[in-house]
Amino acid sequence: MMIRALGLVLGLSLLAGCSALRGPQVPDVPEPLPSPELAAPPPPAGASSAEALDTTTPEQRAAALAAPAPAADAALGKVVVALGKVTEPGFWLRSALVSAARPGTVVTASGASVQVDLLPGEGAAQLSLAAFRALGLGLTDLPEVTVFGR
Repeated sequence: MMIRALGLVLGLSLLAGCSALRGPQVPDVPEPLPSPELAAPPPPAGASSAEALDTTTPEQRAAALAAPAPAADAALGKVVVALGKVTEPGFWLRSALVSAARPGTVVTASGASVQVDLLPGEGAAQLSLAAFRALGLGLTDLPEVTVFGR
């Protein structure tokens, strides 16, 4: 009986240690955005078109497109961006180029620019649906953009 109890305690200890191997678990909650004027409410349930998923207002789109001259900002680098999570509203870029959330600007090869919230990320860079649409990019495009941070 004692050996069985000891085996159970040892087994449970090993299982508890396995969860530490996976690393810290991060909840799937968007980070707070540094620019409230670029944020938007989540899309309605059942939304399936780009128009329904992009809940930014015309005023927000105009403000995001009125990007300040990037010359005053620090160039962080160039990245190829993919369309990010379409249910995450607002104007944002998630990239390994930044380690903390901050405001910034994304500029395409054609010179089109949009203000975004720069969010830290890993792997491929992701640009929000609202930013893709504001820049006139095709939703399946993989454009290279230059990222500037403030």
